Amino acid sequence: MRPTSLEEVAGQQHLLRPGSPLVKLADRDAAPGAVSVILWGPPGTGKTTLAQAIARSSGRRFVELSAITAGVKDVREVMQDAMTQRDLYGASTILFLDEIHRFTKAQQDALLPGVENGWVILIAATTENPSFSVISPLLSRSLLLTLAPLTDEDLTILVERAVADVRGLNGKVAVEPEALHALVHLASGDARRALTALEAAAVVAGDDNGEGTITAEHVSQAVDRALLRYDRQGDEHYDVVSAFIKSIRGSDVDAAIHYLARMIEAGEDPRFIARRLVISAAEDIGLADPQALVIAVAAADAVAFIGMPEGRIPLAEATAYLATTAKSNAAYVAIDAAIADVRAGGFGRVPKPIRDAHYAGAKRLGHGKGYKYPHDNEVGVVSQQYLPDELVGRRYYEPKNLGAERDVAARLERIRRILEG
Repeated sequence: MRPTSLEEVAGQQHLLRPGSPLVKLADRDAAPGAVSVILWGPPGTGKTTLAQAIARSSGRRFVELSAITAGVKDVREVMQDAMTQRDLYGASTILFLDEIHRFTKAQQDALLPGVENGWVILIAATTENPSFSVISPLLSRSLLLTLAPLTDEDLTILVERAVADVRGLNGKVAVEPEALHALVHLASGDARRALTALEAAAVVAGDDNGEGTITAEHVSQAVDRALLRYDRQGDEHYDVVSAFIKSIRGSDVDAAIHYLARMIEAGEDPRFIARRLVISAAEDIGLADPQALVIAVAAADAVAFIGMPEGRIPLAEATAYLATTAKSNAAYVAIDAAIADVRAGGFGRVPKPIRDAHYAGAKRLGHGKGYKYPHDNEVGVVSQQYLPDELVGRRYYEPKNLGAERDVAARLERIRRILEG
């Protein structure tokens, strides 16, 4: 069912408007010297389809390499052959390189001469952000085009076309509206996934002659759950984790539980999720609710102890607690401010009264002299200098008027007044 021309492509219309670079690249009458492009988008959105359709429409030679199997030698052979074809026969070559993000820097460097000298028109596809996965010289010589997940309308067109087309099911099966909706919903913007699910459902629904009607029940039997788009090494991994933490920080418990479910269903390491919860408890909640860190650590221990799938329950409990409790980043701000001072040279000698006085000769140096033992005071706090002279009066921790930190703020103000005499 792969389209053979740009006119058959469903979706990505923002890249296929008249006069756009891809349309010009597919034009047989277009002037030579077309620019190379990098197609960036999620799986199943048409990167390979666009490359092959452009090659067929333009009449150019089409060479396909996969970054999984190809090496520098393969790239150089393609470049040499493309140069020969251009010089001897005037033939232009399109090199389609799938998953370019898997190429090493050396392998990507091997592409530069061919792209720069016009031996090939490179169409590279990647599911990862090219800013991080493609070398700068190649990026600067290519046009970056971003593909979007297919809309429900696009997927509906694709499924209906596959049902009727001779290249697909050739009208042997019908699809009930509820089943069509389920197929589109499960695909989550991925054309390949939609067609795979359709084929599996047709097998379930078909009789000995392969004929029948696909119902929502058939779809459910064929595809037991939606396979989330979530690459644990790619952008979606970081986006979902970021959304998870920011939802907790923003106190949206429903969004936090949603992103937790996405990570669990995608097979994310539960220990990774637990670590993020522990960090969130310390960074975003702190002393506004000291129990938050206890619960997050307990959830991490529980997951390690009982494993999955039951581990999802303590993870959900901790997520819900952290999202709904009071928030304060005062401790987080305090340590970062103190570290910034230390790195900038903002430190001095420890005051003599609080230096270690237990080793031989320490008292002769004045260590511990004048130290006031707080427990000898009825309130447990005495007026005494603890910071180095250079930092006297410097305040790092400023509690907020939220949750339990409200009480900490009042108590701390009294403590500081005593410490400062």
